[in-house]
Amino acid sequence: MARQRVLIVDDDEAIRTSTAESLARHDRDVRTAESATAALAAFDRWRPDVVLSDVRMPGIDGLELLQLVTERLPDADVIMMTAFDDMPTIVSAMRAGAVEFLVKPLDLTELRQTVDRLFADRAERKNGDEVQPPPSLDVLVGHDPRMIRTFKLIGQAAAVRSTVLVRGESGTGKEIVARAIHANSPQSAAPFVPVNCAALPATLLESELFGHVRGSFTGATNDRRGRFAIAGKGTIFLDEIGDTSLEFQTKLLRVLQDGEYQPVGSERSERTEARVIAATHRGLEAMIAEGKFREDLYYRLRVVEIELPPLRERPGDIPLLAQQLVARACRAMDCDAVALSEPALRTLAAHPWPGNVRELENCLVRAVVLARGGVIRPEHLTLSTTTNGHEVLFHSLEDAERDHVARVYAATGRQKTRTAEILGISRPRLDRLLQKHGLA
Repeated sequence: MARQRVLIVDDDEAIRTSTAESLARHDRDVRTAESATAALAAFDRWRPDVVLSDVRMPGIDGLELLQLVTERLPDADVIMMTAFDDMPTIVSAMRAGAVEFLVKPLDLTELRQTVDRLFADRAERKNGDEVQPPPSLDVLVGHDPRMIRTFKLIGQAAAVRSTVLVRGESGTGKEIVARAIHANSPQSAAPFVPVNCAALPATLLESELFGHVRGSFTGATNDRRGRFAIAGKGTIFLDEIGDTSLEFQTKLLRVLQDGEYQPVGSERSERTEARVIAATHRGLEAMIAEGKFREDLYYRLRVVEIELPPLRERPGDIPLLAQQLVARACRAMDCDAVALSEPALRTLAAHPWPGNVRELENCLVRAVVLARGGVIRPEHLTLSTTTNGHEVLFHSLEDAERDHVARVYAATGRQKTRTAEILGISRPRLDRLLQKHGLA
């Protein structure tokens, strides 16, 4: 049996030595290279099965080396490692074909297990490496191992046309995951069409998704294309799929099984090539047991399943996420940069965040508006308090009005016409509100 060959590429000699010693086995040939150039030269006379490469190196960096390894040694597995565990680096590596991403300082036990698993997989698989594209949306950040796993899953899901089920509490970023999968897929130029199933009555949801023909129901004065027709070869994102009726679930199941649907009132079936990504905060397994959700649809949806952890379970990510959300709010409101004070960061990290990232973002947008001297302090933060086991926000109606106007105004990039449309008010009234709350 051929020896297992591992090449370690890192400009740090201490890391090369310790890693090589950790991976050495009686049946394993472990070699090292101090640069990508030296690694490429070694390929001419020695072909590794697994390449373990640093990302940031002088000259040719690890991501460039990854591309070259993929071209020259298509059967090799590449593990990337770096001290910079940011989302763009991870997803760039996974998109380019890396099979694993490890964060320094390396856990040598985890490293050995990873390499052992790769060789076990190599012995069983017959095909080549999977292509793994990922997302570029800046709000999905985190050092937490579960978030890094989420980044990897996004990259893997983006490469294929399978359905995806995204699970997590409200406000954890399920739509952001769906958009990231779409944005990094081969069909990224096609439309991404979100539909909040909980926001539409059951009688309208079918028409919204599948369209209808004139005269099919009261008010149907014209033929109307549904969201599936609009999506084309793109992505339909069905948020809160657990809130749909059994009748609708049956019709959605047909779409997933046959790629066909019928507009309301039509006798003719239409074809669709759209990918379906669904999301829910509900326990679908319990709903299946109660007869409220179809088990066959459940398995059709969760070909790939991504579970988003609540923010309270990854408090170490809150400072990083808060800094990013504040920077984004400042850009959206076209204001000078605002810093987060250490006491404010400690306050944020200690909060349970029942509304997760959405609550954190709303809190920080308001704090950016209220901050004076370019620094957010604890008194600028509107945090929930607990009453009878329930999380309740206490502030005045005027504060609530200011918060909502500020959030919508920021989300539209300070576009007054669009802001007025979303708020359902006239432009002059919006101008008065902006002036009243000091947002103009």
